[in-house]
Amino acid sequence: MGINYGQVADKLPPPSSTTKLLQSTSIQKVRLYGSDPAIIKALANTGIGIVTGTANGDIPGLASDPNFAKSWINTNVLPFFPASNIILITVGNKVMNSNDQNLMNKLLPARQNVPNALNDASLGGKIKVSTVHSMGLLKQSEPPSSRSIDQSYGDLMKGLPNAGRMDGNTKIKYMNMFDAQVDAVYSALNSMGFKNVEMTTT
Repeated sequence: MGINYGQVADKLPPPSSTTKLLQSTSIQKVRLYGSDPAIIKALANTGIGIVTGTANGDIPGLASDPNFAKSWINTNVLPFFPASNIILITVGNKVMNSNDQNLMNKLLPARQNVPNALNDASLGGKIKVSTVHSMGLLKQSEPPSSRSIDQSYGDLMKGLPNAGRMDGNTKIKYMNMFDAQVDAVYSALNSMGFKNVEMTTT
């Protein structure tokens, strides 16, 4: 379970106090809306997974200059990791809803340069990279099965690579890890003779 750690408020407790509060709960992950070093430091040696993020204003530099991406990693990740358990970097926040076409066009190149910078820092595979989208990207809300990506975002979304992964035994192509893991559990149960077990994911 995780929470969003917002900082737009009055009389916020210091990060050290917030960290103690988090440690008294079952919360295991925290998403920051930026990369505040005081918060990242306060969460060091707690084991709490940290999602940190680049500002939308950083995206043009991240997109056009690999050295800018390396500098961002050198400043916002390397001084803290692994003591601070940074597990994910989000590139921007709801960029597709910004109505800034230039910024939207730079999102994918920025999203590609950040993992390259992580690889250069020998952190590839240790910290994931994503971006944050609003549900406003979807058309129609009901029923869920009728939802689709708003076509005005179609060309930008097509740039997201997902070739899927083929199971050599069943020839089933998995497009996401969740489906693959569910089938893995069913297969394991089946191998023990439990062929009709109903499973619930929570």
